[in-house]
Amino acid sequence: MTDEPVRTRSPFGDIAPALGEITDEVLFGNVWERPGLSPRDRSLVTVASLISLYRTNELPFHLKRALANGVTRDELAEIVTHLAFYSGWPTASTAIGILRAIFAEMPAPDAQGE
Repeated sequence: MTDEPVRTRSPFGDIAPALGEITDEVLFGNVWERPGLSPRDRSLVTVASLISLYRTNELPFHLKRALANGVTRDELAEIVTHLAFYSGWPTASTAIGILRAIFAEMPAPDAQGE
C-alpha cells in the first residue's frame, strides 16, 4: 500500500487538449492529491461509485489504479459483492466480468496476497 498518487496522462489530449489539461491538472492533480483522503481511499470511493453508476468505460482504468494504490484483489471483489445489494445485481455482475478481465491481464499476486 502506498500514499503516493499514481500519475496519469489524459487520453483526451489528442482530440480535446483543454479537456486533457483539465483532467490531468484538476482531476488527477488537485482533486486526487488533496490531503483529506489517501489515494487508496479515493480509489475505493471511485470504484464503488463507478460500479454503482454503471460507468463501465471508466471502470477498468480505475480498477487498475486502485490496485496500484494498494487496494487488494480481495477488497475489490468484496466491494462488488457488497454493492450487489445496494446498486443491483446487474451492476455487480458486469463489474465482476470487468474485474475478471483486469485480473487476467495483470501478474498474479505474490504469496502474501498482493
